[in-house]
Amino acid sequence: MQPTTSLIYDGTFNGLLSCIFLSYEEKLEVVGINPTGMANEELFSESLEVITDKFKADRVWKAFKKIASSRGAKSIYFAYLSEAPGIELEILKYLQHTFQHKKSIDGDFASPHVLKIVQTAKKVSREKHRMEAFVRFQLTKDSIYFATIEPDFNVLPVIKHHFTSRYSDQEWIIYDLKRKFGLYYNLTTTNIINIDFAKNSGSSEENDYFFDSHEQDFQKLWKNYFEATTIKSRINIRLHHQHVPKRYWKYLIEKNPLHN
Repeated sequence: MQPTTSLIYDGTFNGLLSCIFLSYEEKLEVVGINPTGMANEELFSESLEVITDKFKADRVWKAFKKIASSRGAKSIYFAYLSEAPGIELEILKYLQHTFQHKKSIDGDFASPHVLKIVQTAKKVSREKHRMEAFVRFQLTKDSIYFATIEPDFNVLPVIKHHFTSRYSDQEWIIYDLKRKFGLYYNLTTTNIINIDFAKNSGSSEENDYFFDSHEQDFQKLWKNYFEATTIKSRINIRLHHQHVPKRYWKYLIEKNPLHN
């Protein structure tokens, strides 16, 4: 019986593709692929740490894209961004299935691996569109528009193009508090940044220090306008929650109690 292997990688997409390359190169029976720091649940498998190799990662991705459809490639990347436990192994199985059949398999829902990838990618896609719709910027005293998010999935890489093209005439930062990195657009390029937030970040005192005074006045004005124009007797709570889930209210000026 061939021994089984659990692979450990750095959490990057290139790192995952490097794992897939190694699985073919060494003819490994892979039973798990986990980011560094995550416990290996496969007690009887050998753990192997994989060093990210961009050349090998590119070889895997190019070979896959030659066979797969653009929709299949997008599904794989979106599924990876979900950070769902075990999704890396599902991605490996999807690629193995593709290479075995030598054709696109994105519609082969009889395969549990294909179905899992497609369903997960759809969840990430929905989160992407909601972030694009619900992100609200606030103007800082440095004349930079700033927004924080805490999405269920790591969607910053796939909302980058939307905000760069839509807000190309102003400097902005979108920061993921959950994953502790953000995007900064400097009127030329959009780069990844890290910020060390103070412990009292988000307090009214911190907001007064950080944000432009006119921004605070505008938010109060908008909230008052929203409340004044809302016809309470016509509110359909069920439909409203369907289109604007409650977990997104913290991004909206008119919903967030911190903007009172």
